[in-house]
Amino acid sequence: MTTTQVFVPYSPADGLPSPTIHRMSDPKERFYRHFQTEITGTSGYIHACKHNNEVADAKEYIPAYDQRAYGQAIKALTDNLNKATGQQTLSSSATSTSTATKKPRFQFKPRTALAATATQKESTAQQPDLRQINHKLSETTNNHNASSAVASSDNEERDTVSSLPPHDEIAATIKDYNKEIADAAQGNPGVRKPSFSSARTISIYDHTGLHIILPSSASRATASGALADLDSCVVDMTVPTSSSTSGVPFAGLVIKNIRSSLLVCGTVAGPTHITGVKDSIIVVASRQVRIHECENVDLYLHCGSHPIIEDCSGMRFAPIPATYYTGKAEEIGEENQWDRVDDFKWLKAESSPNWRVLPEEARIADDVWQKTVSGSLTSRKEILRSVGVSSRSDI
Repeated sequence: MTTTQVFVPYSPADGLPSPTIHRMSDPKERFYRHFQTEITGTSGYIHACKHNNEVADAKEYIPAYDQRAYGQAIKALTDNLNKATGQQTLSSSATSTSTATKKPRFQFKPRTALAATATQKESTAQQPDLRQINHKLSETTNNHNASSAVASSDNEERDTVSSLPPHDEIAATIKDYNKEIADAAQGNPGVRKPSFSSARTISIYDHTGLHIILPSSASRATASGALADLDSCVVDMTVPTSSSTSGVPFAGLVIKNIRSSLLVCGTVAGPTHITGVKDSIIVVASRQVRIHECENVDLYLHCGSHPIIEDCSGMRFAPIPATYYTGKAEEIGEENQWDRVDDFKWLKAESSPNWRVLPEEARIADDVWQKTVSGSLTSRKEILRSVGVSSRSDI
């Protein structure tokens, strides 16, 4: 068998001298010399396999281009060996009469090719059957829709706190609670108790002369709260935000454009923004309180920071009644800073004329809070008169 001439990946450029002996310390150069010497004398499969393993072991210091060149050299050697072996097999089979069927010819494959084939088979075996997954998902969706259709009719009748339904269910069964409150108010002077069981936030707006008390089921909708455009109303949101009744405090609360009303807002773990309120009383336990453009408002507060007023007048502050302090110290702050008011529009050294502490004799008595305001049987007009709102506005 003649010696195979094979190209190897290193040769000096034209016009440059051959490598000198002191460059032999370079591992790439040493490997090149070794490979050139070994491959020219290779005469069998064992040597070809050996060269393939040597190239694989030298990957750490041989560039990718040289690796490809070495691989091509080994492949050329392997092809020549396969060709020679095939010719010998054909010759022996022609002269032999004892062999009825020729055995398949063995061909040497580089180790990298075998590894790639094994990896491809493994990834194919792990590929999931998408048709079976889609079929199972379809069955699960059909069963879920059938069960939710049966249970949806009883959601509003139960006034208990339970886990939130999935978001898609909420979107499909969302209700306009403000419209229900307004429709029920026609010809009925009683208390409104909207459940907000299918909502994530509480928003009560655009009502006149209503008494609204939120039940415990509204605790699932306290992600945020909003009271706006209310006139001569009484609103009590204590129960769904009280920790004593397993309620959840509001993350934030916005109060805007209120006239001649009493708002008992419960607990707010974040900020409370009060804007455009006149001739009203607000009771709230909040971590922060910001008040803008308000006139003649009494605030009964538990505030974890300094209350801030801006563009306000006739503001009076008092500590929250014990009846309504139901929050936890870690939710709203342990220290009550209700009387450390900062007026952002008053920069003089003397006290701001826009606010003052509500005198104790002028504060609403505890029995009024407990028996009159908290009683659902008391009429709205009687509640407003008992807390003094009726003297500021015609109800």
